[in-house]
Amino acid sequence: MQYQTADSWGFYVPMRSRNMEDPLERVAKLASESAVVIFTLSGCCMCHAVKRLFCGMGVNPTVYELDHDPRGKEIERALMRLLGSSSAVPAVFIGGKLIGSMDRVMASHINGSLVPLLKEAGALWL
Repeated sequence: MQYQTADSWGFYVPMRSRNMEDPLERVAKLASESAVVIFTLSGCCMCHAVKRLFCGMGVNPTVYELDHDPRGKEIERALMRLLGSSSAVPAVFIGGKLIGSMDRVMASHINGSLVPLLKEAGALWL
C-alpha cells in the first residue's frame, strides 16, 4: 500500500517483511515497481539532497526509508554490495536500473543524461 506524506518527497512506502526473501531480490523487486525509487535513511543529508533534486525537477520518487523497516539493515547490506561502496544510501534506481548514489546522480544531472533517463522511465514528461 502506498501513501503520500505531508511533505513533497513523493511516495513513502512501508516495506512488508517476508522472512524468506533474499535482500537482493527484494531490492530488485522494489526498484522495478516505480519509475524512480530511492532507498534512504531519514537522517541522511545526501538522501535529503537527492530527494530535493528530483522533487525540484517535478519527479515524484518512491522513497524507502530503511531505518523505518525492520529488515532495513539487510537491505542496506545488499545495497552496499550493489554499489560496491561502504555507504548504501542514497541508492537511486530509475526505470528499475541502478543509477548509483549521490555522486552518480549529480554527474548524470550535470552532463545532461539524467533528464533523458527520467523521460524514458516515464517519470518526467517535459
